[in-house]
Amino acid sequence: MIRWKSICKKTICILLVVSAGFFAVPDHVNAETTSEKIKKAEELKKETEQQKKAVDDKKEDLEDTREQLQDYLNKLNSELEEISNNLAKIETRMDDKQTEIVQTKLDIESAKIEEARQYELMKRHLRAIYEKGDVTLLQTFLQTSNYADFLNKAEYVGKLEDYDRRLFDLLVEQRKTVEEKEEVLKKEIEQLDELMGEAKAEKNKVSTLVNSTSGTIAATDGAITATEIEQKAYESEIKEHEANLAALKKQLKEEKELSERAGRMAWSNTGDLGFDVSDRELLACLIFCEAGNQPYIGQVAVGSVVINRMRSAAFPNTMVGVIYQKRQFSPVGSGRLATRLSLGATESCYRAADEAMAGSQPVGNCLFFRTVIPQINGTIIGDHVFY
Repeated sequence: MIRWKSICKKTICILLVVSAGFFAVPDHVNAETTSEKIKKAEELKKETEQQKKAVDDKKEDLEDTREQLQDYLNKLNSELEEISNNLAKIETRMDDKQTEIVQTKLDIESAKIEEARQYELMKRHLRAIYEKGDVTLLQTFLQTSNYADFLNKAEYVGKLEDYDRRLFDLLVEQRKTVEEKEEVLKKEIEQLDELMGEAKAEKNKVSTLVNSTSGTIAATDGAITATEIEQKAYESEIKEHEANLAALKKQLKEEKELSERAGRMAWSNTGDLGFDVSDRELLACLIFCEAGNQPYIGQVAVGSVVINRMRSAAFPNTMVGVIYQKRQFSPVGSGRLATRLSLGATESCYRAADEAMAGSQPVGNCLFFRTVIPQINGTIIGDHVFY
């Protein structure tokens, strides 16, 4: 019983492998022709040029923005310079006023001292006159020799009192004037201090704008540098596309010349070709990779192209030489052909290989094939045009 299960399992595995070989969906990706590569390269170049233009426009906008920001910054710096000069003038005026206040305080102190001195002097005068009472004053007047002398002495005493009073009043007035001047100076300093506060606030505001604008300019410069790097990258990419296009156009020209030359060269008969034992497997697997999803006649046509190349003096005269010729069949370069060789091809691909190797020529002496495009006139079978 156990052995029977084992045999069943092995049988199922064999069937799975066989079905994978004969019924798997082909990993078909047709090789790009040179003309198709040129078309794609031109599209890529055009796309890159459009991207570069977008970067060019972006850079131009950034440069315009940077110029506007620089103009604004210059204006702000001029305002800042004007405010700084105004602040310096206010500070100078405040220093002058402070100096005046200091001097005024000294003047006030001096006036107070002089006022006090005069007041003491006046008191001494009065004391000298009245300290011994009316008797002394009366005696002074009685001691006069005549009435005129009496009047003179009385006038003298009156003038002395007047002088002392006027001098004292003058000193008091001077002190008040100096004190009033001090108050005026203090108010002026308060006004200047207020002006300075406003100027400092404006300076801080403008300084903030200057710093902000400078930062924006720096960021814009960075963005411009980034766009310049992008520009250079796109320029380099465009040059690569141009070089690639030039190489592809040269290759296309060479292919056309080769095709024309091949048409003029001698062709071998299929019967004269020598096939190795492995050639059938190799051709069938290539047909699977290139046309496994195409009609049977299309599969034979792909095989016929390979045989035609073997017959043409422009290509190698062996199956291996033709199929593995550099950059001719994409399944070779991608590794799909090697994978398919390990799995095998489908029954129809083997039959198509046999028919092509037997000399069937459904597309005549065509040496190339590709997916159908309007630019190529040839024999269309399924999704391919043979030319």
